[in-house]
Amino acid sequence: MSSPIHQPSRRLFLASSTIALTSPFWTVRGAYAEELTRTPAQTEGPFYPNKLPLDTDNDLLVINDGITPGVGEITHLTGKVLDAKGNPLKNAVVEIWQCDSAGVYLHTADSAGKKDKQDKNFQGFGRFVTGSTGEYYFRTIKPVPYPGRTPHIHFKVKQGRKELLTTQLYVKEEAARNEKDGIWRSVRDEKQRAAITVPFEKVKASKTGELAANFVIVLGVTPAE
Repeated sequence: MSSPIHQPSRRLFLASSTIALTSPFWTVRGAYAEELTRTPAQTEGPFYPNKLPLDTDNDLLVINDGITPGVGEITHLTGKVLDAKGNPLKNAVVEIWQCDSAGVYLHTADSAGKKDKQDKNFQGFGRFVTGSTGEYYFRTIKPVPYPGRTPHIHFKVKQGRKELLTTQLYVKEEAARNEKDGIWRSVRDEKQRAAITVPFEKVKASKTGELAANFVIVLGVTPAE
């Protein structure tokens, strides 16, 4: 039986509301039907969690009621899920997963031999159910590279029992590493490649160097009602 999908907690709802009020994270730049670029599908990879954590909320830095946060550059990851016509997709489940600051995934095939390196305080996987405007929000860390891959975050979008898209998000400031990454290079269309490569920018109001990234996901089809 799959793990239940939880709506974001009140603590995270307040956090995301504060961010939305102080920064234009929810803005969709150029979100007109004729300008939309479909988000390309990418491989799920070998490390989608084979055993989901007990905590699957949208704050990957703190597990359950833990007081020790995961290690890494705190990043507020926001965006929207749109259909092929630019309409927001409500009640879609957005999942993300990524390696921790030591390059270890939440998957036994990767973590089994790296117990001494794995960040036990990093959740590694999270879910968010989109609201009426298709928006989502995660608090996580800026992705890091590991042998063979440029920094990236995996995404999966579902609605009901249907998987709508699996893709990956890349860091714009990692141009040199991106150019050497075979999966990033596999996207031949320049507009699509640009659409999955976003800047991680400093949050002006943050005194601790927190970052913000905005990733708009445009589906290639218009899901049935």
